[in-house]
Amino acid sequence: MNKGRVLVLVHNLHQPDTFFNIGAGYLVSVLKQHGAMVDVFDMAIDNLDESDLADYLQDNSYDIIGLGFLSARFRETVEPLCKVINQYKNNALLVLGCNGASAIPEYTLKKTQADVICIGESEETIIDLLNCKINSGDYSKVKGIAYWDNNKVKINIRRKPIKNLDIIPFPHWSSFNMQKYTTNIKLALMEDNDKCFPMVSTRGCTNACTFCYRMCRGVRARSIDNVIEEMKILNQEYLVNYFFFFDELWIYNKLRVFDFAKALEKNNLNIKFNINARVDLIDEDIIKCLKDFGCVFLNFGFEASQDNILREMKKNTTVEMNYRAAEMAYKYDIGMGINVLWGFKNDDEITLRKNADFVKQFSKFDQIRTVRPVTSYPGSELYYQALREGKLKDDDDFFNKFKNSDLITVNFTDLPLEECYRLLYEVNKELVLFHYEHTNQDWDAAWKIINGFKNLYEGKNFKFRGARSDTTNADKRKITRMKGI
Repeated sequence: MNKGRVLVLVHNLHQPDTFFNIGAGYLVSVLKQHGAMVDVFDMAIDNLDESDLADYLQDNSYDIIGLGFLSARFRETVEPLCKVINQYKNNALLVLGCNGASAIPEYTLKKTQADVICIGESEETIIDLLNCKINSGDYSKVKGIAYWDNNKVKINIRRKPIKNLDIIPFPHWSSFNMQKYTTNIKLALMEDNDKCFPMVSTRGCTNACTFCYRMCRGVRARSIDNVIEEMKILNQEYLVNYFFFFDELWIYNKLRVFDFAKALEKNNLNIKFNINARVDLIDEDIIKCLKDFGCVFLNFGFEASQDNILREMKKNTTVEMNYRAAEMAYKYDIGMGINVLWGFKNDDEITLRKNADFVKQFSKFDQIRTVRPVTSYPGSELYYQALREGKLKDDDDFFNKFKNSDLITVNFTDLPLEECYRLLYEVNKELVLFHYEHTNQDWDAAWKIINGFKNLYEGKNFKFRGARSDTTNADKRKITRMKGI
């Protein structure tokens, strides 16, 4: 019986720090579980371009060609890929998904001339779509898609999120180049021989910050046993010992942290892990537990150092919480990702410099941390605010203006755009020099990054990906702390 043939495409981000695409891994697993024939064309890890894809498609035929993406690379990467796919797809359905496509499905269909958008999670939707394609079924019956119907875009009712995440099979790692994926990333506090790999143990977040777009509300979690089993397989079969959790909110329940630690101990998993966390969900008991059982890095969304800015972005945290969480992480010598944003309506030079002071105060020099301007990505509350205020005309206007996540797409402040960039350059130059002063004093490397910011802000080079991209690569990561704050 024909169960269909699918190509899962991973697009090339053209950067050295290429993470395994977890979403693609899950799709391959559920399709194979269904009985479909699945191929993976991984442009990212093999550094392939559109001409390579064109050659491949001319020699192969599929029922579905699937591609997921985030909005940041839509104009730069996804649109050119879709042109190639549409030219050589034969009778396949071009199906787009993930946050970038889900946020603005009608615009995405019209701009790319894709056949279908999967809105929200795709593990169940892709199976229904495939059955529909090979059996000439009725697309109006498939929940959670946008598609063309008589030259008009039709959006079906949303599919409910998967409640029990344990029913989803683990990503199909053997369909990908695991030798490359476990060795090409070097994150903070990794040793030279460590092998790193990403996972997700939860989906969703309890909050709704104005700058964030997510496909569903609330948090759903895999069972601890299910998470541990995946870690054991990755550890035993691929020698992964450093796990980077991509969860938006790894810590949402104190008891779960302790249960996870007990499970690590019970299964004799001597590993390191790196997680994202909110400052309001951290206390000393949690920090101590994380430290004792292998957490080497906490990536905090501090975002701002003024309470009025935190309220404006609906962060539901306070500056006091930021300081308390940072002080605890510093006390227990856990690496810390200090994420701060600038460019909201009430931001000014004072708030920018306060953000920089916060970075300096708590930096442990494991990464270079700078201040990023906020981006009003499609689907976020801030995006719709920009539309209401006339700062954006429509979806197309956003992508015409967006060039890089370290640039200002929409200026919400009362400052002239030129002044914003002048201040950002001054502060980020100061932060880069501060980092290298306290580490290896490689001033050539420091000025390379500083000039990267300068050329980016002046519109001379939109390919610069910020300071951290220069310190996550294995060849550039070896930074030794020389002195404390």
